[in-house]
Amino acid sequence: MSAIIELKKLSGKNIVSPKGFTAAGVHCGLKHKKKDLALLVSEVPASVAAVFTTNAVQAAPLKVTKEVVYETKKMQAMFVNSGNANACTGKQGLADAYDMQKLAAEKLNIDASLVGVASTGVIGEIMKMKPVKKGVAMLAPNDDLESSIDFAQAILTTDTVMKNTTYVTLVDGKEIVVSGTAKGSGMIEPNMATMLGFITTDANIQSNELQKALSQITERTFNAITVDGDTSTNDMVVVMANGLAGNDTLTSEHPEWVNFYAALQAVAEDLAKSIARDGEGATKLIEVEVAGALDDAEARKIAKSVVGSPLVKTAVFGCDANWGRIIAAVGYSGATVDPEKITIKIGGATMVENGEPIAFSEEQLITILKQHEVKISVSLGQGDGHGFAWGCDLTYDYVQINASYRS
Repeated sequence: MSAIIELKKLSGKNIVSPKGFTAAGVHCGLKHKKKDLALLVSEVPASVAAVFTTNAVQAAPLKVTKEVVYETKKMQAMFVNSGNANACTGKQGLADAYDMQKLAAEKLNIDASLVGVASTGVIGEIMKMKPVKKGVAMLAPNDDLESSIDFAQAILTTDTVMKNTTYVTLVDGKEIVVSGTAKGSGMIEPNMATMLGFITTDANIQSNELQKALSQITERTFNAITVDGDTSTNDMVVVMANGLAGNDTLTSEHPEWVNFYAALQAVAEDLAKSIARDGEGATKLIEVEVAGALDDAEARKIAKSVVGSPLVKTAVFGCDANWGRIIAAVGYSGATVDPEKITIKIGGATMVENGEPIAFSEEQLITILKQHEVKISVSLGQGDGHGFAWGCDLTYDYVQINASYRS
């Protein structure tokens, strides 16, 4: 592929920044006080791609949205609620998910097959449809900043911050904007996890090409984060591309395909890291970089093993430079490693070199580990494989939050 011509991050932009998108969010009563119902709309039916949780137990809204993605292959709106996952709710839950799809379609005067549904919150509780119906009437999608903030707030559960990002690039001389909004804080072990991600773009691209790109990018981004190792029932990331930028149809053969791909990957990586940084009770983002693995997949596997280790996570929380926990997680990752070639660094300070411990300054490492972002580097000396994973520290607050989640 050719070199990237242009990729720029835009500050102050949001999910409605690409041409032709509007959004809204309101409080309807599914939660006590906070916003809990949201709608994302494209001016025209958009190409669509999505990835979903690999949990065998999947919430009712996923069935509805999968039909839109895989059968209709176009999407014009996403209807989202927080406060109730509508998972493990049987036939009633599925009926409610279809009713939500129908309610949004009727409001927008579009075909129900163009409406995806997403839910997040407590598992096993029947959806309260009366507040949902009231909330639909209140939703007024717009393309202004306030509306996009309302949407971003309405999809949150235990999150402490909104998660938004936007990039712009050029294709065929046209400005292509890619924006994303996500939620996720706990039950994060994507393949996918309790996270919802919504990405909008005005690029002109067919659904099959968009799906290929998203699936590849997910492995390096959303599937490279972990908070607590739990894979939820509701997770999805959905991309809508409405083509209003006016570029020639993008395919992997397009000479500027790399520009669009890079923008989509940048949005996904930003959202993934934001979720890891906002892990329930977290105080630090942990980034693990692995180089010298047999291949990229092995590198990502090792990185995920290290960042997902409860002992590594608690050591980072306690500012304890216990590299033994890191090398142990490398060893049990299931990847091929040679212990005599492993080098480990924390924040640039070498702890282990070619399998041998290196003297280090405890004071220097405490200073490094007190930072809000901590980087662990592992070199294996076996090949060209390279990969990243992101997570967070494990704190007292995580236990407190999840010990009283339903209350």
